[in-house]
Amino acid sequence: MEHKYKSVIDSAIVKLYERYPELNEKFGDAGRKKCYEDNIHHFNYLQSAADLGESKVFSDYALWLNSVLVSRGMKSDHLIDNFICIIESLEESEIDKTEDFKSHLNQAIESIRRTDSENISS
Repeated sequence: MEHKYKSVIDSAIVKLYERYPELNEKFGDAGRKKCYEDNIHHFNYLQSAADLGESKVFSDYALWLNSVLVSRGMKSDHLIDNFICIIESLEESEIDKTEDFKSHLNQAIESIRRTDSENISS
């Protein structure tokens, strides 16, 4: 599966699996493929947010996705760590919109953390 940001996605997945080797043990190649597909969705939303100049587009998507993942037993940290791996991979790349994408990712991370802390205090 080719994608405009394939090299950045591939790099982010390598970073994520290096940090969490248990993902490979638990999900294998099928998990990597699913992770790649998920990251394509992230980049589609990042591209939309960048095109519109509106971080809320990506943050709303990230909050929705996080609620779905948490309801299925994952932790917010998993999504946040994936976003951090994308940021690190963007910093190593020379693609257009790197700064916009990083800004949208960082704002989404903050939104997830804020929502989590609000849920803890409720």
